[in-house]
Amino acid sequence: MTTENRVTIESLDQEGRGVAHFDGKVIFIEGALIGETVSYSSYRKKPSFELAQVTQIHKSSSMRVQPKCRYFGVCGGCSMQHLEAGAQVAVKQRILEDSLWHIGKVKVETILPPIHGQTWGYRERARLSVKHVIKKGKTLVGFHEKRSSFVADMQHCEILAPKIAGLIPLLAELIDGLSIREKLPQIEVAAGEHVDALVLRVMQPPSASDEAALRAFADLHGIQFWLQSKGPDTVVPFHPLAAPTLTYTLPEFGIEMPFAPIEFTQVNSALNRVMVSRALRLLAPQPGERVADFFCGLGNFTLPIARSGAQVLGIEGSAALVKRAMQNAAHNGLDKDTLSLRGKGGVGAEFCAMNLFELDEVALAQLGKFDKWLIDPPRDGAMELVKAITPKTAPQRIVYVSCNPATLARDAQVLVQDRGYTLKAAGVMNMFPHTSHVESIALFEKM
Repeated sequence: MTTENRVTIESLDQEGRGVAHFDGKVIFIEGALIGETVSYSSYRKKPSFELAQVTQIHKSSSMRVQPKCRYFGVCGGCSMQHLEAGAQVAVKQRILEDSLWHIGKVKVETILPPIHGQTWGYRERARLSVKHVIKKGKTLVGFHEKRSSFVADMQHCEILAPKIAGLIPLLAELIDGLSIREKLPQIEVAAGEHVDALVLRVMQPPSASDEAALRAFADLHGIQFWLQSKGPDTVVPFHPLAAPTLTYTLPEFGIEMPFAPIEFTQVNSALNRVMVSRALRLLAPQPGERVADFFCGLGNFTLPIARSGAQVLGIEGSAALVKRAMQNAAHNGLDKDTLSLRGKGGVGAEFCAMNLFELDEVALAQLGKFDKWLIDPPRDGAMELVKAITPKTAPQRIVYVSCNPATLARDAQVLVQDRGYTLKAAGVMNMFPHTSHVESIALFEKM
């Protein structure tokens, strides 16, 4: 049996939960905001902390708003819709600053103005779960419920791209009529500039009637279905085969980026453009400089750097992504062969595959000396990379794009305290409004 206590919320944690103290414990309370007095009910208790949810709000924050989505609180996709959008950005900025100081023991010289854009209908990448529920007598398509493996019974999503959001109930109805509805657990969504692709994870081949239904649905709604039978290398287009290629653009740099539906791209293409622009301004690559782009993916930063005239090497752990990045360089005329044919000379953008989580000083030195680095690692950060820096390989400037303030702070501590860098600037980019996800960017310069 749970008990209810009354507390005042002191801050928000990195999951968007209210933080309070009671009886010598830290209490993390879902649905509570800074300054509010609330009662809560704990659902998990440990010796030093408890996880809880709000049961009653006695004093409400002026920043509290009515969530736009009717599934908020049930669906686990969003955690901050009850907080005004501008306040969400301020909270994320504070989380970044607190992480840098409390985890990394470093202080930033300049706080960059936050980057933010549209707050609804922004999400162009998503993984939707599919489940036929016998008790409900229907198939559900959507995100998981909060703290549950159950699929939320939802008819719409306010943060998904509007066209995709509107397809949720129609997809559920379509799959409910397929012979393989019990063997189709997931849909990967990728919205492009000229086509929207839906990858169906099929654990059993669709029947002839299933295929006919899928083709009719794709034609009616102007989308392209892909099928995935096993691992990522089994993803193949299904219908229509003549659909346009998935792409996103970086107009400021005159770049078009083709990509496959399960290849990593940012979920928010509009904010990605602003992020790339800021990163390039901070990095300031110049003709004649040699620049490294670590964790380069399909070339999101590499190609804009190459457009500046700098010599850039993109390094990525995935050989498949390296191949895609090389194709994208050629597509945009930024590879060595195309530049030579145009009489411009230079090496353009080059790429190589390397496990950056097992990098050491010797392997880094073999890449040669770079004037500047751009680092855009996954949530685990780039600890081995920054630890591998020596006086001979240290670049003058590093721009670090992060999706996890905790690992950014950890790596910043190494750069500042052990490798002689100054943290010149840092700020947040609200890539995922209404969620607790904190994307940030930081500039380090050699003292």
